[in-house]
Amino acid sequence: MLKTALARRFGLLGVSLATLALSPGVRAEDANNQIKTASPIKHVIIIVGENRSFDHLFATYVPKSREERVLNLLSEHIVKADGTPDEKFDRAHQFQVTSAPNGASFFISAGSANKSLYSKLPAPDLGGVQAPTGLPILSIPGGDPGLPAADQFLFGTGGTGLPVSVGPDTRITNVNNLPPGPFQLTGPTMPYDAYTADTIHQFFQMYQQMDCAIDKEHVSRGNPTGCLHDLQSFVTTTYSTAPGGTPHDTGQTMAFFNMQKNDVPYLKFLADEYTMSDNYHQPVMGGTGPDSVPLGFADQVFFSDGNGHAVTPPASSIYNPDPLPNTLNQYTVRKQWFNCSDQTQHGIKPILDYLGKLPYPVQTKCDPGAYYNAVNVNPAWTPQGTPSGAGSIPPVTMTSIGDLLSAKHIPWKYYGGAYNVSGTGAPLDGIYCNICNPFEYQVNYPAMRADHMRDVTDLFNDLKNGTLPAVSYAKPDGAMDGHPASSKFDLFEEFTKNIIQLAQSNKEQWESTAIFVTVDEGGGFYDSGFIQPVDFFGTGPRIPMIAVSPFSRGGHITHVYGEHSSFVKFVERNWYLGKLSERSRDNLPNPRAEDENPYVPVNMPAIGDLFDMFDFDRGHDHDRDGGGDRH
Repeated sequence: MLKTALARRFGLLGVSLATLALSPGVRAEDANNQIKTASPIKHVIIIVGENRSFDHLFATYVPKSREERVLNLLSEHIVKADGTPDEKFDRAHQFQVTSAPNGASFFISAGSANKSLYSKLPAPDLGGVQAPTGLPILSIPGGDPGLPAADQFLFGTGGTGLPVSVGPDTRITNVNNLPPGPFQLTGPTMPYDAYTADTIHQFFQMYQQMDCAIDKEHVSRGNPTGCLHDLQSFVTTTYSTAPGGTPHDTGQTMAFFNMQKNDVPYLKFLADEYTMSDNYHQPVMGGTGPDSVPLGFADQVFFSDGNGHAVTPPASSIYNPDPLPNTLNQYTVRKQWFNCSDQTQHGIKPILDYLGKLPYPVQTKCDPGAYYNAVNVNPAWTPQGTPSGAGSIPPVTMTSIGDLLSAKHIPWKYYGGAYNVSGTGAPLDGIYCNICNPFEYQVNYPAMRADHMRDVTDLFNDLKNGTLPAVSYAKPDGAMDGHPASSKFDLFEEFTKNIIQLAQSNKEQWESTAIFVTVDEGGGFYDSGFIQPVDFFGTGPRIPMIAVSPFSRGGHITHVYGEHSSFVKFVERNWYLGKLSERSRDNLPNPRAEDENPYVPVNMPAIGDLFDMFDFDRGHDHDRDGGGDRH
C-alpha cells in the first residue's frame, strides 16, 4: 500500500486504470495507489455485525485517556461499575402503558396519564434458545471457514444447559426480581460466551419503544427531540404475548454486558487503541434489511415495477399496526409494506405529527405512492443472480455507491460469509445474509457479481496477497455475526479480530488502510443516547462504531452524529465521487455542535462523514468542508 504521502494523480500517467492493473509486472496494489483520494486512506473495509446497541456493549466502558469522555450508563450514573443500579437509575426506568394514548389507533408516545412504572422488570425470556451443548454447526465437517481453526470450538460452547427453551432465563442473576431498568446480562451462571434470546426490532415497534413526543414531559434542553426510550419492555412484551398468554419477549431488551467484568474484550481493546464514536446510530427504526440498505444507497428501497416506478403492492401485504380490539399493542396486521406519503394509512399519522413538531424542518422522504418495507423482505435477486420470486422486493433502479465507484473504475467488493455455498445445498447453505447485501436489490446486480461479489474467504486471501480493493464490505455469515439467539457476540469479535490481524500482517498495505467495525442495528436493546430524526424512517438508537487504522490511534472518542449513510459519505468524499441522488442522505451537511452538548447538532438534520475519526497529516489534501476533521 501507499506510504503516508498522497499518490500522484492517476490521470498524469496517460493510461487507464484497467490497463495499469493488467500490465505485466504491475500489481493491483500499485494500481489502487494511483487513484486520487482526499486522504492517505487507499483501502477501506467496513465490517458489519448484528443487533447490538451501544449501551448494550459499552454500558460500563471507561476511556483509556482521562482527556476523553464517553456517554454511557456508567458515565450517566445509571449503573455502577459492578453493574448494579446507581443514583440516577431512574433515568432509564421502564414504564407500562395502562390506557390507550391514541384511542384505537397506533401510538408512538405516552404521557404520565397513560403509563406507570413497572414494579419490577418483566422477567427476561429464553426466547426459544436451548442448545444445551452448542449449535448444530459443530457437526459440519471442517467447521465454518469464516474463523481460524483455533476458534472453531466457540460454536460448541455457550448453550443454555437448561431443559426448556421458553420462560425466564434462569441463568440471569435475580431474573424474576430485576428493578425496572437496565441489568447486567452476565454473572456467575451466565458467561459472556453464551447464546441468549433475541428481542423484537422492527419499524413500528421501535418507534413505540423510543416514546418520542414534543411536549413538556418529553423534551429537555439536552433532548430536544423528546425520545425517552422508556417503553422498551412494554412494547416487546405486549406485542409478543397473546392476551392471557405466558409473557414472552419480555425484559431482555434492557440487558447489557459489563466491560469492567471482561465482557466484550476485543471491542474494548479496539476502543482503547483506536477511535470510537459514541454518537453513531442505526440509520432507521427497525431491523436488519432496512438498516443494511443505507450502506449502499444512503436511502430506502421501495416497491416498484422493476423499472424505477413506484407501484402498489398486494393489499394483503400492507401493514396495519393499529391494536386489535381490547388490546393495547396486538397489531391488527403484521405484513411487509407501508405508504408514508398518505397519512390516512394505518400507523402513519402519529409519526408525521411528531416529525411536524420537531424544532427543525424535516423532509419525510416519503415519495408519493411509494411503499417501503416495515420488516425484512428478501431482495430482488438471490446471491446467484436469479430472481427471488414472489414476495420479494422488485429490482430498484436507484444509484448505489457501487455504481459511483464502478463509473470511476475504482475497485470494490462485497464479501459475504457463506456466499460461495449459498444455494448449493452444501453445509452452511442458508446462513449467507441476503437482506444484508444492499446491492442485491439493484436491477443490475446479476451483472455486478463477477467483479464485485465474493465470499469472506476471498477477503482473507486479498488481505494476505495485497490485492485488497479500494472499498470493501465484510459481512459474516449468520453463525458468527453476533446476532442474539443464532450467534453470540464473541464469535463476531473473533471474526473481526481475524480480519484486522490479517490486514495488519501486510505492513505495506496496512499503512493506508482503514477498517470500520460496526453492526447493522441495535436489535431492540436499550440505549440512552440522543436520537435525531432526519426523515420518516429514522435515525434510530446508537450502535457501536470503531475506526481501526494507523490514522486513528490513541483511544479517541468522537461525538459527531453519524449513521450508515456516513460510510457512504466517507467513500464519496475520499474518492471524489459526488452524490447518489437528490434525495439520499449523503446530501445532508456534516454536523456542527456546541461544546456543552456535542451530541446534538445545531444544524439538524445533519450526518457526519467519518473523517472526524482520523488524524491525517496537515500536509495532505483533506478537501475540508467543515466536517469536524481531527487535526
